This record gives sequence, structure tokens and C-alpha cells, in this order.
Amino acid sequence: MFRIKRPMQNLLKAIMSLGLTILLMVSPALADRDSNSFDGNIYPIYAGNGSLVPPITTLAQSLREERTSVIVYYLDDSSTSKIFAPVVSGIQLIWGRTIDLIPLTTDELQGRVSNDPSDPAYYWHGNIPQVVVIDGQGHVLLDQEGQVSLEKINKVISASTGISTPDVPLSIDSINEFNFELTSEPISE
Repeated sequence: MFRIKRPMQNLLKAIMSLGLTILLMVSPALADRDSNSFDGNIYPIYAGNGSLVPPITTLAQSLREERTSVIVYYLDDSSTSKIFAPVVSGIQLIWGRTIDLIPLTTDELQGRVSNDPSDPAYYWHGNIPQVVVIDGQGHVLLDQEGQVSLEKINKVISASTGISTPDVPLSIDSINEFNFELTSEPISE
């Protein structure tokens, strides 16, 4: 039978006690929607939608293809952006491939000034969140800061695309429960 000597037993007890103490001292990871703390990318954490970032297309490409663009300016460490994240997810959920949704963190826009309408810095005011809806001809149809309602954004997108906003019962709590998107292409059977 294998027997551990007394000094070795004391060493093992000390190591186990130290390990247990360290485990008890580690606090759990906390995400706080109502603070300006950095918790990671806000879309998977607060909107359940990690597919929003990075954006699939650029503003320049969207304008070249004459598509409706929705730019959302945000910061991952902003409580107002965290609160707005489910609305952005709802836009993608409802409009899918019908529009180009371009969520952009403003870190790279800080201090930049642009005179080029195909550059997102051209539209950014310096406050977050900010939503800008641009139609296929490059006209700004909505440019608003703060908590813009999903209904208001839907009306502007509907006017731009010519597609009626669907009667989908969306709420902040149900955004992740629907898988519905509009397309401007006819469905063939």
C-alpha cells in the first residue's frame, strides 16, 4: 500500500487549501446593461445576436448598389448602446437581406472629419446611439440620436424600400424567438 509521509501530507493540504481559497475568491463574470462597463460585444450579450458585427457590407458598397442603408453608431461600453442593442437586432430580424444594416462602433471614428458621403464618419454627430437611414439614392431619411423606436425605424425603412412593415408582434423580450425576414424578391413555388 502506498503511504504518504507526514511532510508530504501537510504540503498537499496546503496546496488544496490554497486552491480552494483562490476558487472562492474569484468573482463570477457579470454583465451590467445599465453601466458604462465593457462586457464584450453588446449584440450577442444584450440582443442575442452575434451576427450583427462585423457588418456584412460597407456603406460605400451599399450606396453603389443603391440599397437602403441603416447605419447604427454605438459603443460596447455604453449603457445607452446596450439598451438599444435589441432594437438593432429587431431591424435585422424583420428586414434581413432587404436592407444593408451597418452597425459601427465609433472608436475608429473619433476625431475623424469627412466630406465623403460614402464614409460613415460623414454622418456621425459624436453621440451614441445614433441611427441613420439612407435610401438607395443616397438621401438621408432618418438621422436621430438616442433610443429610436423600432416602429419609427420600420416606417422609414418601409417608405424607402416600398415594402410594408410586416405585422410581426415584436417586443424586446421576444426578438430572439422569431425567425422572420422580408425579401424584395418574389417567392417561387
